[in-house]
Amino acid sequence: MPQPNDLSRSLVALDQDSTIIAVVEMSQSSWLVGGVLPGIERQPCKKLEPSAERLLGLLHRWRDEAVRAGKKITRIALAFEAGRDGFWLARWLSARGVEAHVIHPSSVAVSREHRRAKTDRLDTELLKRGFLGWLRGERGHCSMARVPTIAEEDAKRPNRERECLVGERTRIVNRMKGSLARLGIRNFKPTLRKAAERLATLQTPEGSPLPPNVSAELQRDMARLRFVISQIREIEEARQKRLEQEPETGSHAMVRRLARVVGVGIETADMLVHEVLSRPIRDRKAVARYAGLTGSPDESGAKRREQGLARAGNARVRRGMIQLAWRFLLFQKESALARWYRARTADSRVGTRKTMIVALARKLLIALWRFVTTGETLEGVILRPAG
Repeated sequence: MPQPNDLSRSLVALDQDSTIIAVVEMSQSSWLVGGVLPGIERQPCKKLEPSAERLLGLLHRWRDEAVRAGKKITRIALAFEAGRDGFWLARWLSARGVEAHVIHPSSVAVSREHRRAKTDRLDTELLKRGFLGWLRGERGHCSMARVPTIAEEDAKRPNRERECLVGERTRIVNRMKGSLARLGIRNFKPTLRKAAERLATLQTPEGSPLPPNVSAELQRDMARLRFVISQIREIEEARQKRLEQEPETGSHAMVRRLARVVGVGIETADMLVHEVLSRPIRDRKAVARYAGLTGSPDESGAKRREQGLARAGNARVRRGMIQLAWRFLLFQKESALARWYRARTADSRVGTRKTMIVALARKLLIALWRFVTTGETLEGVILRPAG
């Protein structure tokens, strides 16, 4: 029985005599479009400039050719790999009657030859074979990515922008500390409120003021740091304002519910909800797989070993969940998951805690997914009062 939200195969029967099948190999300079046309023996391949209008015109021209060959076309199915261009083309084509799909690039099987030939034309043929198998409903040919709406994509931007700004803040602070360390100054903290005032009074261990070029550089770094911190604060205040104005709207209700768990802050809750928990995911295995928290076994004959995390999912969710798992052990010591972790790491073997924290992160993510989607309670977990 087909499962909901299963994108590993098509759930619509394929009538190849009435369907135009096309794939696009996309690059910044050109698009290579390959097609399979009913009633036409040749399989056309056309290079276009990166233009959605030109692509739609080509599909319509191929449809007219198939009609002239005596075929009645009722479906145009097109696919391309996920990449730099995102999902806008899929949304644009879907609004104009074309069935557009986005392929996970890592799900397409390729030759394992050491020096295999690789051209856009060969890649187009590879995509075409995988897409045909997917349309026939066969598993293992390729997997599709879910096409998000513009609103869903936009909801991720504040959290991702804040992540970039936090990284920039860390880089500026480390650069300033490194410049001062070369002069023997180690007790200066650039993030303090009066750091700019203290910077003007710093002296080297020899008792001399900072060299003029170093002082000018640090002043510019301090100005950049203040600007980055103000932008981080602006993003956080805007998010808090949205949560207060629309507390029960869509993902906001999930964020507020998740933030009730002691040890989970607003920032972590916002990231988890918009990156994974608000997605229509098939089952618990798909949740763990999307976060890249599943294993990658290497088994052949008598060989049995584990290569570690697959890391094929969302890296933000994976990093956030491993950090949250360590925090969960600190704030939720009497929860069922924390007791499960302690029972399996009681032997204190080398590497056991590191391995089991990944298992805890996987179990915790599935439990949080059930908590915000179905209301299933978290055994032994302390919740903050609602409000």
